[in-house]
Amino acid sequence: MNYQVDENGFYGEFGGAYIPEILYKCVDELKNAYRPIVESEEFQKEFRQLLRDYAGRPSPLYYAQRMSRKYGCRLFLKREDCNHTGAHKINNAIGQILLARRMGKTRVIAETGAGQHGVATATVCALMGMQCEIFMGKTDVERQHTNVERMRMLGATVHPVTTGNMTLSDACSAAIRDWCCHPSDTYYLVGSTMGPHPYPDLVARLQSVISEEIKSQLQEQAGRDYPDYLVACIGGGSNAAGTIYHYMDDERVKIVLAEAGGHGVDSGYTAATIHRGRTGILHGSKMLVMQTPDGQIEEAFSLSAGLDYPGVGPMHCNMAAKGRTKVLAINDDEAIYAGYELTRLEGIIPAIESAHAMAALGKMSFRPEDIVVLTVSGRGDKDVETYLKNKEYAKEYGQF
Repeated sequence: MNYQVDENGFYGEFGGAYIPEILYKCVDELKNAYRPIVESEEFQKEFRQLLRDYAGRPSPLYYAQRMSRKYGCRLFLKREDCNHTGAHKINNAIGQILLARRMGKTRVIAETGAGQHGVATATVCALMGMQCEIFMGKTDVERQHTNVERMRMLGATVHPVTTGNMTLSDACSAAIRDWCCHPSDTYYLVGSTMGPHPYPDLVARLQSVISEEIKSQLQEQAGRDYPDYLVACIGGGSNAAGTIYHYMDDERVKIVLAEAGGHGVDSGYTAATIHRGRTGILHGSKMLVMQTPDGQIEEAFSLSAGLDYPGVGPMHCNMAAKGRTKVLAINDDEAIYAGYELTRLEGIIPAIESAHAMAALGKMSFRPEDIVVLTVSGRGDKDVETYLKNKEYAKEYGQF
């Protein structure tokens, strides 16, 4: 099967560009511009140079010995938490700011949930001397205060969004409304594989550096360039897309993604979109969406500010529908436990988003010779208060 986007911007039945008329020119301009620019030798040279010298790539592929013994496999961690700004988000932000500059845009807007994409966007705007405005749900502004202050230090204006449940989905809606009001000079730097075409494809291409590096690093460390399993957390889907991009058509590789179960898939407090969603339209794209029987968007819930989105990118919807990926719902308590476990066994404090991927290991069965690559999408500095408030979920590891 072909899992890439087609010429009309669809992944199977998912994707497309469902946008108001006022945005048609902006989206069409981007659709026509992105591939010639991104595929050009000049762009790739500058992009790769900044990834290397500014973001600090390649990120390490670390063999986790103690975790490997615990789970009975050969576990490698792709350390996106080691990147400048502390997450995979910088890869996409660098690429899109270069694209925006080449398109002649002078003002950049972005949405953010956990704050990592907001920080990455503010960072590259400071680097390029461009105006930056970030939309962030008021709930997330309060629980990710440190990241908010980092954005402000970098010169960005942060707009707290007070509609809905005041989290990521509402921030996306506010950013799109702003874009409608400033279509000529503004570039919307989308943070995940969601939104109208071409954003899902653009973000996946820019994040594909992750799987590109995995191939060469595995070859060096394990003697072959593919794992038996790839594991990543998934909200909108950017780090997952980057992790699997060069392996989507390689049937030797099993792909397991971890979405946020919240209090449980059937609890009414969940962000397990692939488990609970139905096909619908959200933020300009056809995707699986958590919605009421009459089509109203349901509020997503998770301790993780980066995973509580009521939709999921069309690439991932298509792959799940075709059985290419296995998606596990990880509850809040399981993620907190897994975060503490990685911290105590390997000395790595993961973002709570990444802890969802770590928790998936306990729901899988391995052979001792299996090679497993798991992407640690971000570092946990921003989540320390949340870990401490919920340490009862990890009594074995959470004694202070």
